[in-house]
Amino acid sequence: MKKLLLSTVLLLCLSLTFTSCRDTKNAETAEDAMENAADAMEDAADATEEAADDAMDAVEETAEDAGDAIDEATDAAGDAINDATDAAGNAVDKAVDATEKAANDAADATKKAANDAANAVKGGN
Repeated sequence: MKKLLLSTVLLLCLSLTFTSCRDTKNAETAEDAMENAADAMEDAADATEEAADDAMDAVEETAEDAGDAIDEATDAAGDAINDATDAAGNAVDKAVDATEKAANDAADATKKAANDAANAVKGGN
């Protein structure tokens, strides 16, 4: 009976040893898997952060480019308005000069006609 009891205890100890070693190995594998998963999550978080930073940089660059385009369009519109104002001013000046010349020509023609008529009246008497 004593041998049976000791044999049973020996078998239990051996099975417990092999089972606990196997569980330790599985526990280590699970621990490694958890560490790998944690590392992968950390890498994914870093990649997401980098992607967000890149997206923000792209948005900022686009906003700056849009601002520059608006400034250039405003400057071009201002230049066009200035050119149109200058052209209109020149056209008004030319029209004033032409009207003045026409008025002077008409006045000269009227004086000449009046002198011719006065001479004709003096000569006809």
